[in-house]
Amino acid sequence: MSEGSIAATPGHGLNRFLSRNRGTLIAGAVFVLLLLLVDWVSVGPFTYFDASFLSSGGATSAIAAVGQTIVILSGGFDLSAGAVISLVNVVLASSMDPAAASTSVVLWTLAGIAVGMAVGAFNGFFIAVLRMQPIVVTLSTMFILQGVTLLVMDKPGGFIGADLGAFYLGDAIPGWLPMSPVVIGVLLLLWLWLKGTRFGTTIYAVGSDPDAAAAVGVNVMLTRFLVYVLAGGCYGLAGVFISAQTGSGDPLVGNPLLLSMFAAVVVGGTRLGGGQGGPVGSVFGAYILMMVVNILLVLNVSAYYSTIAEGMILILAVLAGSLSRGSILASQLRAGWSRLAAWRAGMLPSQLDRGDKRLRMAAGGRARTVSHQPPFYVRNVETLRYALPAYVCLIAVIVVTQFWLGHAILNPGYWNSLLVLSSFLAVLALGQGSVILTGGLDLSVPWTIGLCGIILAGMVNGSDGALVYALPLVLLMALAIGFVNGVGIVYLGISPIVMTLATNGLLQGFALLYSQGTPAGFSSPLLRWFMTGKVAGIVPVIPFMIAFVVFAVVLLGRTPFGRRVYGIGNGLRAAQLSGIAVEKTLILVYMLSSFCAGLVGVMLTGFSGQASLGMGDDYLLPSIAVVVVGGALITGGRGHYLGMLGGVLLLTALQMLLAGTTLPYATRAILYGLVVLGAVMALRERRVH
Repeated sequence: MSEGSIAATPGHGLNRFLSRNRGTLIAGAVFVLLLLLVDWVSVGPFTYFDASFLSSGGATSAIAAVGQTIVILSGGFDLSAGAVISLVNVVLASSMDPAAASTSVVLWTLAGIAVGMAVGAFNGFFIAVLRMQPIVVTLSTMFILQGVTLLVMDKPGGFIGADLGAFYLGDAIPGWLPMSPVVIGVLLLLWLWLKGTRFGTTIYAVGSDPDAAAAVGVNVMLTRFLVYVLAGGCYGLAGVFISAQTGSGDPLVGNPLLLSMFAAVVVGGTRLGGGQGGPVGSVFGAYILMMVVNILLVLNVSAYYSTIAEGMILILAVLAGSLSRGSILASQLRAGWSRLAAWRAGMLPSQLDRGDKRLRMAAGGRARTVSHQPPFYVRNVETLRYALPAYVCLIAVIVVTQFWLGHAILNPGYWNSLLVLSSFLAVLALGQGSVILTGGLDLSVPWTIGLCGIILAGMVNGSDGALVYALPLVLLMALAIGFVNGVGIVYLGISPIVMTLATNGLLQGFALLYSQGTPAGFSSPLLRWFMTGKVAGIVPVIPFMIAFVVFAVVLLGRTPFGRRVYGIGNGLRAAQLSGIAVEKTLILVYMLSSFCAGLVGVMLTGFSGQASLGMGDDYLLPSIAVVVVGGALITGGRGHYLGMLGGVLLLTALQMLLAGTTLPYATRAILYGLVVLGAVMALRERRVH
């Protein structure tokens, strides 16, 4: 080796280190700067108490972010993390004995970690062994766990031993070192050890290219399974820590952590899609988010801005991490510049003369018309195959309802209730179904519903006259939300899951700010009559629903827009090469989804008479469930609206059946999760490997 090459080696190694750890180093630098800013804006000097409070305040999110990072490094995604934290919290709070003089910290910590690992094994089985989509599996698990959590504890309460709080919130070295950074430090040391093992290497390999990893002998299935088990253990530890902080149980305690968790991972430099990053940066990211919120509070900015700040930071961090020559954003900028140059030169197709030979298709004989069409069954065999099971199950549920509760089949009131309650999901099925047909997912549905309902009720405030201008404005706002989602996905290159999750957080913040935590106003009499009144024994919304179904079937099955949607779902690159306006179509799809969600917000406001915070939370998984149960492929390209309608009617009839029994409310969430898992497993494509 020459002297020059020897001299160059250290520099080359340093450059490679900086390149691999750029995100972590940037996150660390931002953390230090924010720490200095916190000290500057604080009233007094930064003390040990402040450091202890800061370290314990962000520990739960940091520990959970470590688990989420491991999943994302392997190319996965876990939406069940917050629900695991809630479950561990209520399990501990309902199991500890208030009369006990002391609490075994080690025992209860291991119990919380074990609960999390069991959930991780559940996720890992469906994702790794059955090869199902991580998004659908973990979303279903989230709803199942929320139901189980409510069965364990349906309202805040319970008891957490004081010893647990004293240990995790106390000092490792009194007056010098809080316990929370020690716990996080041990967790990171375990990760650094794991990263150096063969298993740690396989996590990055699977996240970078699972096919290439399998080709060199990596057991991809086992790696993915263990990744979810390890992540579940981290969520369990986060549940133990938040239990020590709260001192009691709360079935909803983990829900707000999901958005901040993903934001922490992205801010910490981990690439969504896998193969690059690490938990160290995610820990920095968690504390960065917490300090941003704390700085806003010190500056007397409303706490309602916290979810807005987290959503904006998530979007900006994703954009910052994707700034490269090969990114979608860079490609869109280059394409825009090329179009501008072509426009200046007068070379755009719209600028050319109709007689220009460059616009003529190659001569080829007359197109032959097909005089014979195959029978209806042959033309629609695939649609019938996947859609009919929902209707068969619907008939079975109605028959069971008749024998169990009575007064169903021949009772007009039952059918009125079934169709009215189905109308919300029937509308959502068109929007969410169109998104799913393109291979995406819209997680902004809950707070699009909530914000639209809250603003409508506030503007109308019981006036039919105000409804004339309030309704169009609210629906235009919904279209604007979808437009923002579409632009972020298409032109900024943000994944649909991250973009719509961030948008959901932004909308939640806007709803809290608009209502100041207490929505005002109520539905107009006309809207209330539309959703609950009767004309000749029929609720007015039922004819509207029938007309909407006809519109949806025609839109997806008989229009160029519908054909473009299916084309994109069957292959994005193939759709682009076929001349489909992919960008325009995707933006319209997300606008349609938000419009449908906004319309449901209006309908729910009329149905209940007023709007409430979180009124759309119960509709996220059902909006996906009805599409999947109706035979649509979750990865896109396959499905029919009539099948989705069958899923709507089936789940609504099932809900009505359960409502007539003595089963608790939480079983509905569990049922939805199990139904989606079962439907995806039964209707997924069987690929030959």
